Amino acid sequence: MKDLAGTWKLVNVESRDPEGKPLASQYGPLPVGRIVFTREGRVLVGVTDGRPSLPPGTKREYGGYTGAFTFSGTTLTTQVDASPNPALVGTAQVRGVRFEGERMVLHPPPREIGGVLHDRELTWERISTD
Repeated sequence: MKDLAGTWKLVNVESRDPEGKPLASQYGPLPVGRIVFTREGRVLVGVTDGRPSLPPGTKREYGGYTGAFTFSGTTLTTQVDASPNPALVGTAQVRGVRFEGERMVLHPPPREIGGVLHDRELTWERISTD
């Protein structure tokens, strides 16, 4: 099983509707994100729209949380104990995991965004091992 410890940067976000049609990412065309996994079993996740400025009327999306995690080799589960979104605190965030070479692809459950169901995959690349 792969060791997740270290810092990972977001390199791609893909989002599709239930029929498989590509959708725009909630984090815009320049998503920025980091995940830090500690050897002690904690994770910190942060993702945002990385554009320096946004079109008028556009809200900058930001998501994140932290907590203890477990990894089975194909499933990552985080017991969230802090988040800027209070609704996440106390929940288990479960992500499917697969590896493509040295990249890690996380697949969260489908989520409604702007009235449309999004099936997302976030691809991460390790930038440090601790």
